[in-house]
Amino acid sequence: MFQDVLLLQGGNAGTFNLLFFGAMFLIIYLFMIRPQSKRQNEQKKFMAALEKGDDVVTSSGMLGKINKIEDEVITLEVGNKTYIRVTRNAISKEMTDSLYADQ
Repeated sequence: MFQDVLLLQGGNAGTFNLLFFGAMFLIIYLFMIRPQSKRQNEQKKFMAALEKGDDVVTSSGMLGKINKIEDEVITLEVGNKTYIRVTRNAISKEMTDSLYADQ
């Protein structure tokens, strides 16, 4: 009988460990992986929807208006007849939304 009790406890401990690791994975997925993939999808949609005349902010913090779009290179007007060329990936959705949300 004593051996039966030990066997039952060992089985429960394994099940508890399995449930614990499953719960940890679920928490990591809900708080880290899912929000990051959601942000990446929003950034992709934002980059695909860029148009000439949009006010944007680059990931390095430069403000400008889109003057020309060529595949992966975007020309920004950053001053009076001052232009810079950046890659499409350099445009930051989060910074653009936070700066131009009021307008």
